[in-house]
Amino acid sequence: MPNTLYKWVVRDGSQAVPIGYLLPVVVRRLMETSASFAGRIQIDHHSRTMTVVSGGSAADVGECIAEIVQCWRKQRVFSILETSTREPWPVYKNADDLVCTIERSAAGLFGVNRYGVHLTGYVRCPNAKYGLKIWVPTRSASKSTFPGMLDNTVAGGLVTGEDPLECVIREADEEASLPQSFVRSSAKAVGTITYVYITDRRAGGESGLIYPECQWIYDLEMPAEIIPRPNDGEVESFDLCTVEEIQEQLSKGRFKPNCALVMVDFFIRHGILTTAEEPNLEEICQHIHRELPFPGPHEKEKVTSQRSECSIFP
Repeated sequence: MPNTLYKWVVRDGSQAVPIGYLLPVVVRRLMETSASFAGRIQIDHHSRTMTVVSGGSAADVGECIAEIVQCWRKQRVFSILETSTREPWPVYKNADDLVCTIERSAAGLFGVNRYGVHLTGYVRCPNAKYGLKIWVPTRSASKSTFPGMLDNTVAGGLVTGEDPLECVIREADEEASLPQSFVRSSAKAVGTITYVYITDRRAGGESGLIYPECQWIYDLEMPAEIIPRPNDGEVESFDLCTVEEIQEQLSKGRFKPNCALVMVDFFIRHGILTTAEEPNLEEICQHIHRELPFPGPHEKEKVTSQRSECSIFP
């Protein structure tokens, strides 16, 4: 795979900054499509790069990409575009500045960084082995991505310009019917996890798409009287699970992959998973706090865990 990938690059001053990975099939479709867009897409096979030629503004680049995506959707080129999410996701050229926004369902085709939030809601239970239980939702069987799998208490993607805490508050209301005032006052930001995910059939759409992702992580200690309930159809049910029950489901692969990483991170931070049980704990920490291959606001985050470089290219 490393020798077949292309990079989406943009100019930032005198530098060519890579911002995404493209599979050969996407490059082929871009070559076919660029003729219809007055050469606004340039493919350099020698350097294996793709550049959007536009007026230079984020709006210009975003408009070009949106037109291409709409063309592909009409022609039914990629199955991942069959559902239009209409959620604008940010694409960055550094820690602060946008290249453009891109429709959420198309982000994987261009291999750009994706950003989201995950919240773990737990209840203190002195009689439980580890002193707590965790609210675990089961995803709706009708969802186009990872149907019927287990998730974190609350999770969602960050749209362009959205603050992580505000996203958590919104998603907690939409997915779990949690009071906004309670989440705002009680959710505790505990850092980020960063990783690169290669999609399979469970993710919906084409397999093999590259998702570099950063998730802002929150813990929420919940009183017994606050019970999460499905609200927007994304979740079928919530179950209050012991750590042992969650560990069993993790071993069976029942959790959505990135949600499994969040749960492992929770176990490490709360002293549930230690080197006594897992001699490779340091390596695990490195894998859930990888250096992402492209720039963005995650670069401003301070991560205490030892980080390792994520390198798809040699």
